Amino acid sequence: MSVIYRYKIKIEYDGGRFHGWQRQSHPLKGHLATVQGTLETALLKITGQATLVEGAGRTDTGVHATGQVAHFDLRKPFPPARLVDALNFYVREVGVSILHAEEAPLTFHARFSATSRTYQYHIINRRSPLALDKYRAWQVITPLNIKLMQEATEELLGHRDFSAFRAAECQGKSPFKTLTLFDIVEKDDKIIATIQARSFLHHQVRIMVGTLKLIGEGKWNKDNLIRIRESRQRKSAGPTAPAHGLYLVDVSY
Repeated sequence: MSVIYRYKIKIEYDGGRFHGWQRQSHPLKGHLATVQGTLETALLKITGQATLVEGAGRTDTGVHATGQVAHFDLRKPFPPARLVDALNFYVREVGVSILHAEEAPLTFHARFSATSRTYQYHIINRRSPLALDKYRAWQVITPLNIKLMQEATEELLGHRDFSAFRAAECQGKSPFKTLTLFDIVEKDDKIIATIQARSFLHHQVRIMVGTLKLIGEGKWNKDNLIRIRESRQRKSAGPTAPAHGLYLVDVSY
């Protein structure tokens, strides 16, 4: 029996340059640029071995990451520091950076071993166009009441049925999730929402943020949010916030 070496890596990437994390192909365009596919291609060049890379979060097209975690298996040992440099040699020009690598036990799984995932959503609340953050944050022109948004997040914490905040195509087995953190802070014209849970439904964070945006604009209030939550109907909630404002910032084990 050959010895298998498992490696865990931490990754940063510009989601705007990829069709999401997960490897996929298009009937007309062929293989699409994905983060998983990019890493697997780099590993093939480095090791000569076809390698499956498993990520902690299957981020959508346009979603960024500063703390994505992945694992993969190699048939030969590879010093972690050299692995970081070798991977970055092949991926640095396409919007990906390997921040850290370490050997992990074979029982470790980037997705299934995770105990929590933390996302941030960035909003820039101003009328002037974005010169630096055009594809890094959601620009909202209407002034937002941050206090109303913060108060409303209390109704999203804890173990709840989030049916109203899941995409129609969500394949999650249960609509129940447990949010342990939902914090909103404001600095100058930037608003950052930080949300933590063990796992999320498809588009859950973006739909919650889109709903809170309407509360911040004064169109809805906390009572509306409660009715939306209890309705368990996606059509009751607000719009899905743009993907380019979302970041996977941390995965805990």
